[in-house]
Amino acid sequence: MEITSFKEHHISLIPALQLLQKLGYTYLNPEQALEMRGGKTTNVLLEDVLRKQLKEINCIKLSSTKTSIFSDANIENGILALKNLPMQEGYIAACQAAYERITLGKALEQSIDGDKKSFTLQYIDWQNIENNVFHVTEEYSVMRSSSKDHYRPDIVLFVNGIPLCIIECKRPDMKEPLSQAISQHIRNQQEDGIRQLYVYSQILLSVSTLHAKYATTDTKEEFWSTWKEDKNTEIESGISLKSVQDEYFYYLCRPERLLELAKDYIIFESGIFKKIARYQQYFVIKKIIQRIQNIEKGRRKGGVIWHTQGSGKSLTMAMLARKIYQTIRNPKIVLVTDRVDLDTQITETFGKVEVPVQNAKTGNQLVDLLKSNSDAVVTTVINKFEAAVNQIGSSPLESNNIFVLIDEGHRTQYGTFNVKMQKVLPNACFLAFTGTPLMKKEKSTAQKFGGIIDPPYTILQAVEDKAIVPIIYEGRHALQDVNQKALDREFDSVSEPLTEYQKADLKKKFSKANLIEKTEQRIDEIARDISDHFTQNWGLDKTGERSGFKGMVVTPDKASAVKYKKAFDLIGKVTTEVIMSSPDDREGNEDVHEEPTDEVVLFWKKMEAKYGKDFERSLINQFKKTDYPDMLIVVHKLLTGFDEPRVVVMYVCKKLIGHNLLQAIARVNRVAPGKEYGFIIDYAGIIGELDEAMNTYSNLADFDESELEGTFTDIKKEIEKLPQLHSILNDIFKAIPSRYDILSYANLLADEAIRTEFYQKFFAFAKCLKIAFSSLEFENNTSEKTKSLYKKNLKFYSALRNSVINTYSDRIDFKQYEKQLQKLLDQHVTTEEVIRLTEQVSILDAEAFENELEKVIGIRAKAETIASRTTKHITEHMDEDPVFYKKLSELIQQTISDLRASRISEIAALKKLKEYREQAITKKGDDIPVGLQEKEEAIAFYRLIVSATKLNPDQCEAFANETDAIIKEHVIVDWTHKLDVLRKVNFYIGEYLIDELKMPIDEAEILAEKCIEIAKIRYQA
Repeated sequence: MEITSFKEHHISLIPALQLLQKLGYTYLNPEQALEMRGGKTTNVLLEDVLRKQLKEINCIKLSSTKTSIFSDANIENGILALKNLPMQEGYIAACQAAYERITLGKALEQSIDGDKKSFTLQYIDWQNIENNVFHVTEEYSVMRSSSKDHYRPDIVLFVNGIPLCIIECKRPDMKEPLSQAISQHIRNQQEDGIRQLYVYSQILLSVSTLHAKYATTDTKEEFWSTWKEDKNTEIESGISLKSVQDEYFYYLCRPERLLELAKDYIIFESGIFKKIARYQQYFVIKKIIQRIQNIEKGRRKGGVIWHTQGSGKSLTMAMLARKIYQTIRNPKIVLVTDRVDLDTQITETFGKVEVPVQNAKTGNQLVDLLKSNSDAVVTTVINKFEAAVNQIGSSPLESNNIFVLIDEGHRTQYGTFNVKMQKVLPNACFLAFTGTPLMKKEKSTAQKFGGIIDPPYTILQAVEDKAIVPIIYEGRHALQDVNQKALDREFDSVSEPLTEYQKADLKKKFSKANLIEKTEQRIDEIARDISDHFTQNWGLDKTGERSGFKGMVVTPDKASAVKYKKAFDLIGKVTTEVIMSSPDDREGNEDVHEEPTDEVVLFWKKMEAKYGKDFERSLINQFKKTDYPDMLIVVHKLLTGFDEPRVVVMYVCKKLIGHNLLQAIARVNRVAPGKEYGFIIDYAGIIGELDEAMNTYSNLADFDESELEGTFTDIKKEIEKLPQLHSILNDIFKAIPSRYDILSYANLLADEAIRTEFYQKFFAFAKCLKIAFSSLEFENNTSEKTKSLYKKNLKFYSALRNSVINTYSDRIDFKQYEKQLQKLLDQHVTTEEVIRLTEQVSILDAEAFENELEKVIGIRAKAETIASRTTKHITEHMDEDPVFYKKLSELIQQTISDLRASRISEIAALKKLKEYREQAITKKGDDIPVGLQEKEEAIAFYRLIVSATKLNPDQCEAFANETDAIIKEHVIVDWTHKLDVLRKVNFYIGEYLIDELKMPIDEAEILAEKCIEIAKIRYQA
């Protein structure tokens, strides 16, 4: 039976290279690739290929019958323009410059027949894919920017010699293979890494046979995406997709798809972020472009697109506008939003897609832009658009090249205004984007836009794709005692002058006004509860460090917002600011006849005096970019369209219904580092009983039930998992009879598979316990005995985890959870301090290592710790002296095996392992001749030839000295990447082995290669 190989090369890299060649890429081995860039690892472009292709794909069209070519000087200028990127302006600025150069080309002046003009040199033929050349290479060695070391991405894909795609492959049996691959990409893009390569790349892939993710440059790990495509997609003949890895190469890397994604589905946002389309964005844009190219009865068919909030709706619109701009001749694109802040946000977004943008601030200006020949994208708000529509009136604009993209905040566009739009723009194509499900009654109206463009991108899909985080809901209630008799008596006194009818009307009005919800005592109590909840879960830890997360408080009206602000300030646990419209503007459901209170007016004036007239923008920027404030208090503003990923919790203190509710809660579903859930804490009863949340909430009956699936995660359901997670964690150690037998726990966790399972189960338990402790439901309905048991076990397993991480030198990437875990321990485990059993130290620091070793209890634990740290050191230095370190590693493993099988005593094992650690540090043994004792590099060659041949010690010593001399003679700057130098060294070593030691040629070649591999690590110029 053939044994499956789990070597990275065999299981991931080789199949990848084979498939990529079938897809149309020409393979270059590392030596060929190096040769094509002039033998310099500081170069990243295949300049020979690029130069040839620039001549092939470019011509200067002078007339319908006459063409010319770019001069050799301009070809070189074009190459230079692609190489000279503004790295000094920052990584993203350089990435954007490279992207624009690759996609837009370079304008170059050239004289033809004495006439000097500017012509555009293209780097890629985007229209005729077959005119480009595609190469793939492996282990692409690039010198780091701050040292002579090199990083070697596994696979690089080139188009016309430009590296457009970089791939890291990992074995599927590794721990977190995708995470490791992504981490490698991120490491490579650090300032001291190989940014000079990544700056040209548009797509990055991390693959591991059964799993894969993709991103573009400078993407944090949390935002790497999955790609999903219909399995019924027709695959090219001769291509077989046997794994997820194969699917990603086919769907993302086949030449036509790679160029399409690189050109049309990359966007730069705010000069800070570079983003690539997710699969749902790509497919909906493709579908819309196909749809609008057909003209029926004088107009193009539009439609409604539902992509759930947080899934990148604004970017979809921006990429769609760019694609329309490129596809339709002389289009007039109008983007309509329903709020000024959304209009500003979208205008800024559109300004980043190489399309001219003009913002229409008045109805007259919008009419002028609609009638003009300008090809700019026009952005405006709904009331300006409505004014323009009314102004156009009986003189409709009949062009079918008008595209109205509507970002619906309030469904304003459904209804009578939609009819007006259709009248004055009879042939326009209307494309409406929504982030919430359509009500059944709205779906019939939506048909007037052209129907719903399937498929929608639902909340559940977005959660599964990790495009958004799931939302946990908890209902809370502030208990109030109402003295009905006293209340009635006071009411009668106040209303005495009124008629019975007027009294009834007044009572009805006040009943509707929910005044009880706005009482100062209720506000104070809720503010105190919010303050405690936020500080316990996301406030400062014991060291004074912040979690970085933020909150929002939704209040009934402006007066209440000001009262909440005062209450929070008095309590002093959290910092807050109020965002609301001016006192004379109606906001949300405020009564149109209600006058602003003196308190609101005074507050507004105070804010203007402190921050200036534009204080809202200033406060929002502070909230987004600094630690201040912890929370924003809002009435209606920012409940739609506001995007700050660090908002982790929303405290709802007023009734929200319908799509307003769904839009509001989506403020907490954005992805951010360390954020696993968004939380909705409900003080207003917005959903009613938790068990009947979706059924009892009347307005939600208007939505299709399937579209709401995944909206909330019931906090009860999360807490119900806790006993099982606790039990599963305990079950790992069920064979250990006593909790006090710490050594048995450590011995059991010597098995890496069990250790990995323990880490995973521990974090699942800790994460769920954190959610539980944030819930009143858990606090009120869980016995003190059970809570105490959970806390005690959390503390024990946390200490155990710290101990085994250090004992076995594990590196676990749970950084995003560490602060949360520490917060949980600080808050709920107070009996005594949790201490780290040892600190992480290098075995080379003998004194520090011995000091830490003394902290480890038990001889066996000391032996295991020495073995683990020494093995780690050996792994890191294996290539420097493979024979020596391999032998030492085997001795350590044998000693540990003997110890665990009780074939050797603990004391004897500890003694042996100390000796091996000493050898690992000094790199010396009894087998080294006296003449080589001080020649560290030559010792490695001596051990190599001794292990590979039966030559006598004198011959082996002579070979070691000769090899050392040959290499030192040829060492120059970057010698390890100069093929001519490597060939010479190989020749001279081989010549000595054959001529002096009479070794067969094939054996000599193998041994010479092994010597060079050692030398590459040990010898630097």
